Amino acid sequence: MSKYFQPERRPAVVTGASSGIGAATALALAAAGHPVALGARRTDKCDEVAARVREAGGEAVVHALDVTDDASVRTFAEKVTADLGDVEVVISNAGAVGPGTIHEVETERFARELDLNITGAHRLVRAFVPGMVERRRGDVVFVSSDVAVRARPFMSSYAAGKWGLEGLAHAMQMELEGTGVRASIVRPGPTWSEMGSDWDVDAAAFVLDQWVRFGQARHPHFLKPAAIADAIATVVGVPRGVHLSLVEVNPEAPLEDR
Repeated sequence: MSKYFQPERRPAVVTGASSGIGAATALALAAAGHPVALGARRTDKCDEVAARVREAGGEAVVHALDVTDDASVRTFAEKVTADLGDVEVVISNAGAVGPGTIHEVETERFARELDLNITGAHRLVRAFVPGMVERRRGDVVFVSSDVAVRARPFMSSYAAGKWGLEGLAHAMQMELEGTGVRASIVRPGPTWSEMGSDWDVDAAAFVLDQWVRFGQARHPHFLKPAAIADAIATVVGVPRGVHLSLVEVNPEAPLEDR
């Protein structure tokens, strides 16, 4: 057997799978032949996505998941493995963003957001990566954001969280070298999703105005979640021995009349 053996059946876990990039990723991975496990707190929304997977001939299961809770992550991992077998792919996508000026945001809220965006990712790593290392194969993809390259203001802990997430991922890439397990980052630019949909309208308008002020909204185009999902499917679909360690996905500017 080749040391780069890849099984035909590669079960995949997608967190934050109830909407946006997570839902689109579950659909894209299922279309590529992966049995998918959808995890989120809103299991009713995940059930809708899973139904679409099954209607298209794919295999999908749904289990409740709160990545801020150790027991929830452990239980999720146990149930998914019982349903689908050893997990070959983990997409760490759960996250949240809320508006706020850093020096005005309560520390409790700031810490809670970091727990979701960074420590939640580590809980997934602890649940799934040891088994991958033992089997000497697997993919972990961390969904980051372009704020990890250029921070956007008035988003509370979000920039700090994504910078920290990428630091975790880069360190893992070095630690996992030679194990057969690939840790990758997919870094989306502005993307339409439900993140931010619960913001106060005036607060959202203020934040967008500040992005313009600091030159961070050069054009009005946003990506659709499917564009990020396709990038993720590409990352986990490349042959073993190839590592797409960082993929940036940005919206193209509108064509100009010249």
